[in-house]
Amino acid sequence: MPSARDRVLDAYETLLIEQGPASATLEAVAAAAEVSKGGLLYHFGSKEALAEGLLQRLRERSAADVEHMRGNPDGAVAYYLQTSVPGAASPVGLTRTYLAALRIADGSTTGEATRRALADVDAQGLTALRTEIPDPVLSWLVQLVGDGLYLRTLTGAPLTGDVGVDALVARLRELLISIPRG
Repeated sequence: MPSARDRVLDAYETLLIEQGPASATLEAVAAAAEVSKGGLLYHFGSKEALAEGLLQRLRERSAADVEHMRGNPDGAVAYYLQTSVPGAASPVGLTRTYLAALRIADGSTTGEATRRALADVDAQGLTALRTEIPDPVLSWLVQLVGDGLYLRTLTGAPLTGDVGVDALVARLRELLISIPRG
């Protein structure tokens, strides 16, 4: 069973994703986590501290996800794109935590810190992609393709066309191999 702290963060993520930041009051988070408000306040003394806890979780999950990217037998590019498509998710929970953080990125009290954390996560992902694609422009293009796939996840839209992510990865590999190094 997850710790009370993890249950609170899980509940916070769920409320942010499903109902938005206005619904993620301390009382609602405590109720959804099945802890008392005092139990929530023991771990997170304020709503700002709760947001900071979410951002810390985001950073931790990002670091774990980068390790999965680097250790994936199919390569960092395949891992990144396969975990960006609708219905897929990072095995360490990064997809969900990233989505929850996006929901508070425009908040007046947590917005700047959230945007910095999201930028750090994106930079870590790009660094991991560069282990497979040293060219900074090409690695960024692959990241942008993944961002587009992730946008489909956010909106609930299916992939369009008749090309799956495996074909996309294969074609990107062909293109990367054909580009002269130098």
